[in-house]
Formats: sequence, C-alpha cells, structure tokens
Amino acid sequence: MSNVQAQPLHDRWQAAWTEALATWSRFTRLQPALLCSTLEAAQAEGLDGSFAMIRFVDQRVVIDLQTITQLGLEDYALEVLAHEIGHHVLAPANATDNLRLLARMRQALPTLTQHAPMLANLYTDLLINDRLQRQSGLRLADIYRKLATQPDTPKDAPPSKVWALYMRIYEQLWQLEKGSLGAGSLDVRGETDAWLGARVIRVYARDWLDGAGRFAALMLPYIVDDDEAYKHHLRWLHDTASAGRDCVTGGIGEIEAGELEGAIHPAEDPLITGEDDKQVARTAGNNAIPLDAQSTERSAGQTREPFEYGEILRASGVQLSEHDIAIRYYQERALPHLIPYPRKKAPSGTEPLLEGLEPWDCGDPLDELDWLQSVLQSPRVAPGMTTVKRLYGEQPGEMPVHEPIDLDIYVDSSGSMPNPQYSTSWLTLAGAIIALSALRAGAKVQVTLWSGTQEVRQTPGFIRQPQQILAVLTDFFGGGTAFPIHCLRETYAEPAGRERPTHILMISDDGIDTMFADDEKGNSGWDIAAQALRRAGAGGTLALNLPNYTSSYMTSSMNAINKAVQTQGWALHKITDWEQLMAFAHDFSRRHRDGHIAASTQRQTR
Repeated sequence: MSNVQAQPLHDRWQAAWTEALATWSRFTRLQPALLCSTLEAAQAEGLDGSFAMIRFVDQRVVIDLQTITQLGLEDYALEVLAHEIGHHVLAPANATDNLRLLARMRQALPTLTQHAPMLANLYTDLLINDRLQRQSGLRLADIYRKLATQPDTPKDAPPSKVWALYMRIYEQLWQLEKGSLGAGSLDVRGETDAWLGARVIRVYARDWLDGAGRFAALMLPYIVDDDEAYKHHLRWLHDTASAGRDCVTGGIGEIEAGELEGAIHPAEDPLITGEDDKQVARTAGNNAIPLDAQSTERSAGQTREPFEYGEILRASGVQLSEHDIAIRYYQERALPHLIPYPRKKAPSGTEPLLEGLEPWDCGDPLDELDWLQSVLQSPRVAPGMTTVKRLYGEQPGEMPVHEPIDLDIYVDSSGSMPNPQYSTSWLTLAGAIIALSALRAGAKVQVTLWSGTQEVRQTPGFIRQPQQILAVLTDFFGGGTAFPIHCLRETYAEPAGRERPTHILMISDDGIDTMFADDEKGNSGWDIAAQALRRAGAGGTLALNLPNYTSSYMTSSMNAINKAVQTQGWALHKITDWEQLMAFAHDFSRRHRDGHIAASTQRQTR
C-alpha cells in the first residue's frame, strides 16, 4: 500500500481514537494507537499474525492498517480501536491479571495447556465485545461476518467446531439468528454448550477471572476434536499473544484461592444453571462447608513449580531463559518471607564536630553554603568571595552502632541436588531468603556455586547486586561432588579476617563431607574449615538436604557432619520442606537477634 493510499486511512483511524476512548469512559487515558501503514512496520512493533495487538509494557495499541485493508475493515476504526482499548481497561487490563487469567485457564486444560493463550484471548474478547455491542451500539457482529467470508480461506479447510461454538455464543449473547455470523452448524449438545458459554459471560462479567476456568473447561472437548483446524479460523483474533513481552511482573508463584475449584464445566456451576445458590453446601455427614470456604481451604498455601511458573510467563509473551525465570521465581517466593537480618554491635559511632568556617566556592554543593554566617561576615554577598561553609570534624559518639554481618554462601550444584530451574529447591529458596534479607539490612553477599572439580561459579566478591547474587544461586551444574576448598581458603586467607564479621552458609546434602578432604596443596580441609570459621567471626551454618534415615552409604558423611558440629561449632539444619525452611530462617534470625553471635550457634538442629 502506497503512502498516498495509506495517509487518508491513517488520518481517519487517528481521528477515531478519542471517540474510542470515550466508549469506555470520558476519563480513560491511553497513549494514541500506533497505526502502522505497512506489514513490515507492524512486525517491527511486534505485531505478527493478527491485525491488532496490545502491549502492557507501555500501555499501547498497535494496528496493522495494511492487513485491515486486506480484510475490508477500513470503516470499522471505532470498533477495532474500542475493542483494543477494552483489553487495557476491562480484561485482562494489566500484565499481572493476564498471568492470573492464563494460570486459571491452564488448570482446566490438562495436557492441552498450550491452548491457554488463545482461549484466554477468546474469553476476554467475548467480555469486551458483548459490552461494546449491547451498551455502546458498536458493530462487532459485522466484523465477524467480514472475517467469516475472507477469500483466502481454503475451500477444503475442515469445519471448525471451536469456531462454530464461539460464533454461536455471540449469537446467543446478541440474540441473533442462528448461523447469521457465518459459522457451521452445531448439534444439540453444541447448542447447549453455546447457551452455557453465553451464561458464563453474563454471570461472570464483573468477576471475569472466576469465569475463566469454566470457559476453558467448556471449550476443552472441542479443542480435543479440533486441535489444529480451529487455528485457521481464529488467526486474526489473537491480539494478546505478546501482550506481556518485556514486562517485569509476577505474582503467580502461589496458586490463588479458588483457582483449582474454578476449573469446572459450567454445567456444574449453580450460578450458571440456576439450580442452587452460590453458597451451596457440599455435605459430608452433618458437616456442610460453603463452596467459598472449600476453595480457600484447598487452594491456600499451594505453590507452583518453577517450570510451571515459566510456562505461564511465556504464554503471556514474556521472552526469558529458564535461568532468568528461575531468578524471578525465587525472588518472588523469597520476598514475602524476609527476616530481620542479624547485626553486630560496633564499639561506638562517630558524631560530627563543628570546627570552624572555610570559603564556599561556586563549584561547591549549594546545600553546604551557610547563608547566615555569610551575611554576618558581609551584608553584600559575593559568591566565591564572601560566602562560607561550615567545617566539620568527627568525635567519638556515645551511642553504639550496629553493623550488619556479611554473608558467604556456598551452594552445592551436583547431580544429587534438585535443579532449581525445574522444581522447587527448598535449599535454594532458603539461600534466597537469607541473601535478600542480608541485602535489605545493608550487608554484602558472596555466592559460590560448586559441583565437580573445576565446576565453580562465583560472584565477583562480596557484592550488593541482588540479580547477580540470585543468578549464581539459581544456576545448576549437575555434575560430580567436590567442594571448592580453595575458594574457602582464599576468602579467609588473611590472618586478621575480613574487615566486617561474616557468616558462612553451606547449602548442600551429605556431599558436604568433601569440604573436609585435603585441598590441591595437601592442606587438611578440616583445618581450612576451622580457620575460615574462626576468621569469619560470625559463625557458620550447614543447611543440608538430608533424608529421615541414615543408610550405610551415608554413615561416613554423617560422622563427618556431626564432628564438624561438635568440634568446630557449625549449626546444623535439615531442610527438605517448607516447614523446615521457615524454621531455619526464623532460627537464623533469632540466634543473632541481640546483635551478637549467640552461643547457640553450636546447637545442633535436626
């Protein structure tokens, strides 16, 4: 399409933007739509496959005017723009709710979760279009008639039951004649499902997240029979496929109350069928529990695995590696559970002491200028000549100060440890909670990831950058087991120790016994560990993934671990589930609560 042809169309669509905003509210504010005159320009904006899209990262609407012309939709600017605005205003509205929507859809699509993004798009389209068609009088039905008669539709394309059901739902919602939207015919069951689909949209128009699982369950059997054919008919409608791209969001680490229970067929929902009240009770003997209470009880506290978390993010259009997703996952899981990180009392602080005045020059910070003293010295203020600033020294303070202890973490990444990028590693989560708590308190953190010989990854010393710390903490080798004794030796090589007290945290399983082997120079690992613990000055902890039994294979390892606890003062914690993780975190904080390293660091916790 030439620029001469495109410009009038561009102007018409641009002029329709204000009216499209007003269909939702006169207070609606969004940046103007990006109207792309060519397919190439649209693809450069991330639009591919549909004729329109939304982006949550900058709250924009993108329109492909070339495809609009090919589909014969030039005169539907108000309808198309108002629909896209509806995705920003009504559903999904924002990146977080889009993730929540996808999570609920996936619960109702066992083995077919790859269809959740398209079904979520169809569901939100129904919510938006029903409102625009009925309340604003827009011509959404005409757009679907146009799409149903496209000349590029293959004549031998198999009929799509998904498309037929979807169009029949619109016909039910808008009281249109059966088949008026150009879809195929449905049997008696299909007619019933179309009625149920329309009821889902009306009943859950305000609480649309609660209706998402029900809509997906309704569409599931049709997708099973029509796994690929329906995509051809819906190819122009997927305008939220990449909506979450470049968004930094989360909030889906835990399964929401009601999410699992919402994945039911609409025929089982009394609100839709009208057979019973919402608070219908499921009776077990004489004990009746309301549905809402059951939902909260069954879903509360359940969490997703990292791979599930990543699949939901990717379904929203987020493009991240498995490692980057793991960083987000453990950060999100850890933040609500940060603990008061221990601080150690320093002898005393310092206080400023006024020693006199000195000239203030124009290149000095303006807030250092002492206006009163400058005016007292000369009523005519001449910057750089008569202006002065106060000169301060330091004197010992009367009140002691508390400084945080640094944290040195060694993470076992051998094959016997769980891969934190796929399944939840309680030890990795424990490390994330302690590390982020340390950063919040002002401490510095060093992380050393280790597996077999020469398999070591380390942060650049003690740092305060959470992303770099979590990047090492959540990485995975999966090789042999050989503790990097040289890293421990070199970190605490100075006889005077580090400039600030440091706590050493070992995250491992029974493979931690390799820490006590001889190093490459023939030095005893026992001596190196004892020296490191002494020079660190803030104790050490063994957070280990140990089973509830001790096999003959583990006997020597357990003997070494018990010896380290009894003779060197390491605190021992077994962490294999959420309860033990929380007990460890709270005990870690309690042992250092009063600003000193308590004697209980030598206490053994199992």
